[in-house]
Amino acid sequence: MITVLAAGARTLLQDGGRIGYAHLGVPRAGAADLPSLRRANRLVGNRNDLMAGLEITLSGPTLRFESDSLLALSGATLAAELDGRPLAMHQSVAVQAGQTLVCGRVHEGVRSYLAVRGGIRTPGVLGSVATDTLSGLGHPVLCNGDVLEIEPTHSTDGFYLRKPERLGNEITLHVVPGPHTDRFSEQSFSEFLAHTFTVHADSDRAGVRLVEALQLPASVGELPSQGMVGGAVQVPGDGRPIILLPDHGATGGYPVLAVVITADHGRLGQLGAGMKLRFEKVSRDQALSLLRQQEQGLETDIVAADEALLEARSLMMLAHAHPELRDLRMHNISRRVRLRR
Repeated sequence: MITVLAAGARTLLQDGGRIGYAHLGVPRAGAADLPSLRRANRLVGNRNDLMAGLEITLSGPTLRFESDSLLALSGATLAAELDGRPLAMHQSVAVQAGQTLVCGRVHEGVRSYLAVRGGIRTPGVLGSVATDTLSGLGHPVLCNGDVLEIEPTHSTDGFYLRKPERLGNEITLHVVPGPHTDRFSEQSFSEFLAHTFTVHADSDRAGVRLVEALQLPASVGELPSQGMVGGAVQVPGDGRPIILLPDHGATGGYPVLAVVITADHGRLGQLGAGMKLRFEKVSRDQALSLLRQQEQGLETDIVAADEALLEARSLMMLAHAHPELRDLRMHNISRRVRLRR
């Protein structure tokens, strides 16, 4: 079990979401950055990489592990410590019963993901435990004192991610034209592709709102309500685009200028207030090729490792992230570390 000592800013239980219920008005929900949740699950050896884990937004929880486990953190960079020891991301970490994990601030993105071997177990709704912040379906937002059930494990071997992705200062999302391009002028679409947008602070898991407005022709207006998909770029009457995220409503009446391709949905889920954003048009074949590359990366970039290799990698990652740790020495098989400030 895991006891939630402090819940953090907004910590949610997420998995792959509710698939196949959009015709009933039920959004997918699930992880906003699904590839990062899948990586975290693979890093702890979960064959099902859509198992439930924690989605940590902006700042994280404090958790006490009541049983031995294996955890991994992926997604946006998260400052975390296990019993006061800095924790490296993107690799398996063995946890002993009684140890406390303190998750601090999230940066280089807005969402980090924590997975444990065997997943977090709780009753589901419509085949998923995902927290849907719009409808209220699924597990509630984590609160202080909550207890999460996990499968105890004594394994120390695990995995690490070969090439963690970095978002950079300006994010580019690939799009295909939307179903309502006939309502926009060619100039509107060209302006959309040429412009650098800023993410609005009024963004959430339902959608990313952009600050800058497009110049719209008079033909653009509301439509009869119709089905919507994640990644759809809606343009309301004020010209400020909204990009739909997993908790979006199942229907909508704003015209859709473009749709962010599936391979970029993870990056879309990491967009926070003030971040800069551009769009690049791709063909259907290019979109499928990028998705295949992403799936191949999930298979090839996660490497099995024993305890010693994981510890060595952890030290290297921490030394890179923390300047005060860059002068360190390892001593033969005892793997003791001397730190000099």
